[in-house]
Amino acid sequence: MANSVSSTDGTPRHIIGNSQVVCYSSTMITTDGIWDGDDPLQYSLPLFILQLTLIVVTTRILVFILKPLRQPRVIAEILGGILLGPSCLGRVSKGWLASKLFPIRSVTILETMANVGLLYFLFLVGVEMDITMVRRTGRRAVIVALAGMILPFIIGTSASFLLKNVITKNVPQGPFLLFLGVALSVTAFPVLARILAELKLLNTELGKISMSAAIINDICAWILLALSIALTQKEGFILASLWVVLSGAAFVLFCFFVVRPSIWWILQKTPEGETVDELYICMILTGVMASGFITDAIGIHSIFGAFVFGLVIPNGLLGLSLMEKLEDFVSGLLLPLFFAISGLKTDLFALKDFSTWGFLLLTVLLACTGKVVGTMMIAHFYCMPFREGLSLGMLMNTKGLIEMIVLNVGRDQQILDEESFALLVFTSLLMTAIITPVVTAVYRPARRFIPYKRRTIQRSKLDSELRILACIHSPRNVPTLINLIEASHPTKKSPIFLYVLHLVELTGRASAMLIVHNTQKPDRHTLNRAEVQSDHIVNAFEQYQKKAVGVYVQPLTAISPYSSMHEDICTLAEERRASLIIVPFHKEQTVDGALEATNPAFRSVNQNLLANAQCSVAILIDRGLGGTTRVATSHVLHHVVVLFFGGPDDREALSYAWRMTEHDRVSLTVLRFLEGDLVVETVTEITMVTNSEQEKQMDDELVNEFRLKNVSDESVVYVEKVVNNGEETVTEIRGLGSINDLYIVGRGEGILSSLTAGMMEWSECPELGPIGDLLASSDFACTASVLVVQQYAGAGPNDGVGTPDSPGNEIDQYLQNPRRTGDTPSGSQRRQGPSGYGNIV
Repeated sequence: MANSVSSTDGTPRHIIGNSQVVCYSSTMITTDGIWDGDDPLQYSLPLFILQLTLIVVTTRILVFILKPLRQPRVIAEILGGILLGPSCLGRVSKGWLASKLFPIRSVTILETMANVGLLYFLFLVGVEMDITMVRRTGRRAVIVALAGMILPFIIGTSASFLLKNVITKNVPQGPFLLFLGVALSVTAFPVLARILAELKLLNTELGKISMSAAIINDICAWILLALSIALTQKEGFILASLWVVLSGAAFVLFCFFVVRPSIWWILQKTPEGETVDELYICMILTGVMASGFITDAIGIHSIFGAFVFGLVIPNGLLGLSLMEKLEDFVSGLLLPLFFAISGLKTDLFALKDFSTWGFLLLTVLLACTGKVVGTMMIAHFYCMPFREGLSLGMLMNTKGLIEMIVLNVGRDQQILDEESFALLVFTSLLMTAIITPVVTAVYRPARRFIPYKRRTIQRSKLDSELRILACIHSPRNVPTLINLIEASHPTKKSPIFLYVLHLVELTGRASAMLIVHNTQKPDRHTLNRAEVQSDHIVNAFEQYQKKAVGVYVQPLTAISPYSSMHEDICTLAEERRASLIIVPFHKEQTVDGALEATNPAFRSVNQNLLANAQCSVAILIDRGLGGTTRVATSHVLHHVVVLFFGGPDDREALSYAWRMTEHDRVSLTVLRFLEGDLVVETVTEITMVTNSEQEKQMDDELVNEFRLKNVSDESVVYVEKVVNNGEETVTEIRGLGSINDLYIVGRGEGILSSLTAGMMEWSECPELGPIGDLLASSDFACTASVLVVQQYAGAGPNDGVGTPDSPGNEIDQYLQNPRRTGDTPSGSQRRQGPSGYGNIV
């Protein structure tokens, strides 16, 4: 018996028993326009566009609001759905607005598009997931994953006997038992990856163990979820479930033993350095849909098929091409639909039976506690500190995508009712939201480095080791950097320990966090773009180290967001006890010789580094120092000029150039600018003069020592110029000519002088200081490279006194054991990075 009614939005519906059948015309897809009297909200396409826009805008606003709280994006997306759902928007105007914007007839289209987005997102998760990471972390990750699953799974299955008759009465005990156990024990790998990236824990021991354990946890969860869905078959319960499990196993074997070799064949046909043909990309994307259809047809959720299909895709150039084509559209537009629909289904006001949801809430809290306790027990067994074990347990409680999938499947399979679904969504949201604050408060990684004295070049002796951390954005920075290091005259008596750090932006993709170098046998088809660049950089410096004398190179790659990349550089410099950090300028030379900005983010990295580094910093403006030819060749002669105005930065610049005087193919000119008549007019200026006198005394001591030691060296020229203002200074610098190859100047931060008066008023790049900005400007006809040096401000006489600092020991250890943690591995091996910064590999 059917009763016809009309909904509040005018859509005809028929109520048959307890079910609602929504009826609408198949031609009501697009509207003829409001001028013909049509209501766009009565038509499918304009309504869907409006719904998608509302969801994306709402979630993005919430992402912006929650960003200072360091909350993962999934929190904002679920909250956005709750705000647009019956809990908030459904309460406005007695539900009239919600029924207009989200009518019942639109649910089918919304959920279909959301599941398409979910299908491709799980495919990308499979592509990004690095199974070999589990092998690298060893047995500990497996034990941590199992310990983090067993206790909450036992708690969930035990509670299922008490909750089954309360939550639902139409599902067999077997699937309900498995389902609740999976929902309470799962760890969301994609969300955990984002949290670790935000906390700068990706490459710490804690981060690697938790990531590996989450991968194992996810795989186990998928298997149990597939089994739980299979067991929900009503007819032929045992036989149908058996067929589902066997068919699923056959599908997995087909993917790994048929599909994967086929994809390798495609990669072999693709010429080196070229992208995969568009036809093959289209075939793979079609294969995702086919895999989803197959697993859905055999009784397993379609997303399982897409996930397995993604696992067989090699994580290299093919994976990068797929992510570039899908990631932004799927993650930014379609995936929020899935989380929003989860929120739209969540009615927090449906929680009326306080005894039921109180018991369910207690079960969830016990399961979360069980995961923490189980993880801490294993952490204690492996002698991990208490705080680290507690942090690991909290991280393993990360919920999000996977649990939302589990809960939605449970709701669709009628394993959960509306009340229990709403409560589990709320607890998942709450549990994930508190992880970042708790881990931030609890986890205090011990500093693995010790204070050291030689944080500047001036404090380093000429006959001792010099540690330099050289940052690189692309292989284009390599030739000039090699020539600069060679010009610095490394010898066995005065060696240079060079840390080459390739800076790579951490994007929203998990693959970017899991890059592993393979310096011995690189396969171009299995390397993504960042890895290919790192491979070129590593090979270039390895070849240089083989030919050079007194240079020891340690290549690394730092993968971080540009906003916090300076933290990684500073931490690595202090951990490696570097005296100087060299970073490339944010502009590169074009064909016509002009400097053109490449990435504005590079400039912010340099500015943050100048403000936070615990050693000296130099910005290298690359105009081709020797081209691709090494300075050691007999026909190369470099003319280096130091522009000395006074102050700590200029003293640091002179100290660095001093090392170059020992090189027989480098000529050095030191041009010292002296003030003419200085008129003191105010008390403030008197104070400035007093300070400048103190600085001038230190300048004179260093310059006199330099002149005394190099008085007999014909390749060293010292000249003094007296000028009265900035205009005369510019004129003298312009008159130096174009025969020079490298200018080394101090940044001059905080030094007020009439020599540079007025020069900062029209400065384009204040981070270079007045002289550096002049040499880098397009108005200045300069063809030489420029090194702008800033001395570490804390390099006082008591800096580091009483702390161990034996610079020679590190080289001895390196030569005796070149495979120690952090050095270039001989094969495919993840490099150990220090605690506290992004991904150093």
